[in-house]
Amino acid sequence: MAYSIGVEYALHCLVNLVNPPVQQPIAIKDLAEFQGVSVTYLSKIFTKLTKANIIQSTPGIKGGYELKRAPEDISFFDVVEAIEGRQPIFKCRNIKEKGLIPEFANEPTHHIPCRINLTMLEAERKMEDYLKQKTLLWLKETLDREFAPEILEKKQEWYMSLMNK
Repeated sequence: MAYSIGVEYALHCLVNLVNPPVQQPIAIKDLAEFQGVSVTYLSKIFTKLTKANIIQSTPGIKGGYELKRAPEDISFFDVVEAIEGRQPIFKCRNIKEKGLIPEFANEPTHHIPCRINLTMLEAERKMEDYLKQKTLLWLKETLDREFAPEILEKKQEWYMSLMNK
């Protein structure tokens, strides 16, 4: 199981839209530069985030992106679902239905649900529940505690320098 790097870039960019260092929408080119990714690639990610009503764009010279919902209302799961789509992690191929011995196909155990599939679905639900508990606000507050004040200040200065361009 692996999420695409798009989920990681989305979360890294979205956390910069929580109480942004500049009090205006942030241009995608600036977010792309800050993350070291191409504008084209980030645009594809932001299209998905926009369709999922996570962000909104403001056109114009001072335009850019901002959160469409409060950061406490945007979960990691919302972002994963926006980028990856809604698909199960485990896809049961119903191997037990095929059976190794054709004569057993009509036995009563033939209609018992696949225990492997049920277990994988339960694990997936637990992971989804966990990701639903982690929000952009939680991420921002956690990073603000973990990063040294100098790093947060440099980030602020970098974004503020964009205002002077």
